[in-house]
Amino acid sequence: MRARAPASSANLGPGLDVLAVALDLYVEVEVEPADRLRVTSAGEGADLPADASHLAARVAAAVCGHDRLAISVRSEVPVARGLGSSAAIALAAAAAAGADDPLAVAARVDGHADNAAAAFSGGLVGVNALGNGWRVSKLPLDAGLAFVAVVPDRTLETARARAVLPESVARADAVFNLGRLALLLEGLGDRRRLVPAATGDRLHQGPRTPLFPEAPRLLAALEDGGARAACWSGAGPTLLGICERTDAEAVAAAGRQGLMDSGLEGRVFQLHADLEGLVVGARAELPSRGERPRAPA
Repeated sequence: MRARAPASSANLGPGLDVLAVALDLYVEVEVEPADRLRVTSAGEGADLPADASHLAARVAAAVCGHDRLAISVRSEVPVARGLGSSAAIALAAAAAAGADDPLAVAARVDGHADNAAAAFSGGLVGVNALGNGWRVSKLPLDAGLAFVAVVPDRTLETARARAVLPESVARADAVFNLGRLALLLEGLGDRRRLVPAATGDRLHQGPRTPLFPEAPRLLAALEDGGARAACWSGAGPTLLGICERTDAEAVAAAGRQGLMDSGLEGRVFQLHADLEGLVVGARAELPSRGERPRAPA
């Protein structure tokens, strides 16, 4: 069985652990019966050990109850960069292995469900833990928006980025984030209403800045280049500029210049929202760049 899942950007500023958007970079996982475990990997993450420690192998073996499997992984999603690579791999591996609830499997792997929920449903989502499961809410997303991802050539493990977050926050900071979340949802639903303040945050981006001190300068470069708003992508170090589709090239150029001015190596992706989410079966191959599932223009 083959399954494909998209990348995702979580938090988007004020939406810590509850808000994410699926993006048109993809992971494809194929799982077939075999006489012993065999793992092959291509694309992003191909340098990781191709053995039982691979995330796709661990997930598929857990779902199947054994490791007599041939597992093939092809990925376009940079690893440990804040673009939901682990959620996409876990989700696709669980689905390819025949899991009844691949979202629940992927959420357990990540420890939270925002990236997995976006990869599962596609589009912009909010996620809540209700009872023993997850409630995924599809939210309005303006089709005229594009997303420019500035991906520095350095990793930032999610566990390390979460370790610096405070255990409790001031009420004023919680209220600030709730207000900015409302402003952000309004702007993502209607790009004419999106303003830089919408991605304001007092819960995670500040505490994480010492792990990536160049971030404020790069975020400012994205906004100066035409992004309507900019934020960390998940736990970073990828930074995200949210812009009009017609401004994406200029924002990407500003991101590349920002990397150069900061003395950093890295890549810049011009992306769009993926609206399909998890795909299982014959249609699950990685699409060509001209056939990306995304919002209509």
